[in-house]
Order: sequence, then C-alpha cells, then structure tokens
Amino acid sequence: MKARTFDQRFDRGEDIGQALDLARARRSLLAPRRVAVELPRWMIDTLDCEARRLCVTRQSIIKVWLAEHLEQVAAGRR
Repeated sequence: MKARTFDQRFDRGEDIGQALDLARARRSLLAPRRVAVELPRWMIDTLDCEARRLCVTRQSIIKVWLAEHLEQVAAGRR
C-alpha cells in the first residue's frame, strides 16, 4: 500500500491495522545511543547519594533528570 493511500485511510478513520507489520515495527527516537560524559567527582558522588536514596541506579537518575529538564525547556518554547 502506498503511503498516500495509507494516510487517506487513516484520516478517514478506517482500520489500518492489517496494513502494518508490527513484528518489525520500531520506535526509532527511543533507540538507545551510548554517550560518554566526564563529570567532576563531586557530581558523581552527589548523583550516587541521590540514586541510593531513591533506590535507583546512577544511570536511571541521570536519564530522569535530563528528561525532566528537556521537557521543561520544550514547554518554555511553546
């Protein structure tokens, strides 16, 4: 099915489920990518302390805090 036909059917509210191959579907913007960041020791110690307090990993707290900040930045642009 061509994209234009797919879009038209979707816009009309038709069931497009049979046109999708969900076994191969991916959410490309959510695919993890590895980055390396050098931080001062005091930041790492503070992150570790807060992570222990919340019973999560350092990586988890970094991801949550970055996501929260980026959402605030995006909301400020609206």
